[in-house]
Amino acid sequence: MNSNLPDNTNFSRPFYNNVRNEEDVFKRCHQAKLPLILKGPTGCGKSRFVDAMAFDLKLPLITVACNEDTSATDLIGRFLIKGNETVWQDGPLTRAVRTGALLYLDEVVEAREDVIVLIHSLSDYRRILYIDALSEKIVAPNSFQLILSYNPGYQKSFKELKPSTKQRFVSIEFGYAKPDIEAKIIRAESELDEKRCRSLVSLANKIRSLHELSLAESVSTRLLVNAAILINSGLNEREACEVAISNALSDDQDVIRALNDLVSLYM
Repeated sequence: MNSNLPDNTNFSRPFYNNVRNEEDVFKRCHQAKLPLILKGPTGCGKSRFVDAMAFDLKLPLITVACNEDTSATDLIGRFLIKGNETVWQDGPLTRAVRTGALLYLDEVVEAREDVIVLIHSLSDYRRILYIDALSEKIVAPNSFQLILSYNPGYQKSFKELKPSTKQRFVSIEFGYAKPDIEAKIIRAESELDEKRCRSLVSLANKIRSLHELSLAESVSTRLLVNAAILINSGLNEREACEVAISNALSDDQDVIRALNDLVSLYM
């Protein structure tokens, strides 16, 4: 869990390349006090997008990376014993509502069911957080916005958001950028030359098309950036792709060999 306050005097805007007018949609939703769901594969830029929007709106951002142990108590807060006293400590959700921050629940479907129940009153017209332990009701200020993300392709065989929950949110779908834009992103993040950035994108698109490899996750823009950074540092291209892409995508030696054969063709 982390929070940060974008400040034009101390931070530069996180690099994000607008693809499908999602920046305008986000800002209009924020103005209209509408919650958002960001859907898309791992490493396609959802979190970076939220960072950039927080910077543009000059609002604090509180991010929670959800997992199977994330509970409503973790988000709302709890009583703690300090010395001889019992004191209440706000969780990230409560802090976000009190301060009017953006709250980003990443991979929300991983969290326990009570988390979804907790956010219902914040994702409709009420925009209220109920804290039963304090007998307190907090009305979210206008600047507060609830943002969820998940990867429907990866999670569909395990967990899924209920339709009744989805319909509370405006939904923006993310995917991998078009080749020219993806190469631009890789170059901006790694400073690698344009030709090799384009080669990495061609390699990625070939891997993404090979469904017979049965990869749990396909090659993400994030992995391409990692490979590009290593190549730009002077590491051999094929070795960089092996450690940053092939080994990251699979533990199966046959699959890794197949991926490395593709690397040899494109790099």
